[in-house]
Amino acid sequence: MKENIKILGVPFSNANMKETIEVIAHQVENNNERVFHVITGNPEIVLQCEKDNELKKVIYECDLITPDGVGIVLASKWKGAPLEERVTGYDLLLEVLKKGDEKEWSFYLLGADEESSKKAAENILKQYPSVRIVGRQHGYFNSGEEEAILKDIENKKPDILVVALGAPRAEKWIYNNKGSLPAKVAITVGGSLDGISGKVKRAPEIWQKLNIEWLFRLINEPSRWRRQRVLPVFAYKAFAEAIKERRKK
Repeated sequence: MKENIKILGVPFSNANMKETIEVIAHQVENNNERVFHVITGNPEIVLQCEKDNELKKVIYECDLITPDGVGIVLASKWKGAPLEERVTGYDLLLEVLKKGDEKEWSFYLLGADEESSKKAAENILKQYPSVRIVGRQHGYFNSGEEEAILKDIENKKPDILVVALGAPRAEKWIYNNKGSLPAKVAITVGGSLDGISGKVKRAPEIWQKLNIEWLFRLINEPSRWRRQRVLPVFAYKAFAEAIKERRKK
């Protein structure tokens, strides 16, 4: 594995998409001890770590953090240690499903609303017919239902547990239940199940290539503006960190 790149203290993997899939595949084929926790990290999560000690502990103790967001990649360039590419939750999930289709991996889907969860499962099986979806559960469950969900996952023993509960709930949920999760790999994927289900439209490819997918989502989901307010704050802090480190050299 390549050396991680720290952005405001958060260690991001410098592996590209192909290398990340190789790491996950290795865990599925060889990991029989504990769940391998993959987090897709964005600027919002980085800033949350500064004020949420529980999340910070989760981040530091997870196994792999991918750079989900052009802001993370840009910040790495400012530091003079550029990450090779973005590895977003949505794209990572699609690539894992593609590999899972080749290897006949089993998946458990946790998150989104019931309609989106059901539709996402249907669309996955149409696109990746050799994938085995051994279970699914919407994300609107309460603490009283959690034990039954964990028992269901334990009984199904999926190769990949896909957790789409939103940040930081998803990250903390995996961390807090590591001891009872029999999955080989658990991945947090944000709202990716909404995208796969068709509930949320993804930006056209040209928007993705121009790294303005965030703008497309903001236009189509105006309520996201509150979340987007963190971007200039992140940019300021990341740039200041880069300048400070360069002066030390």
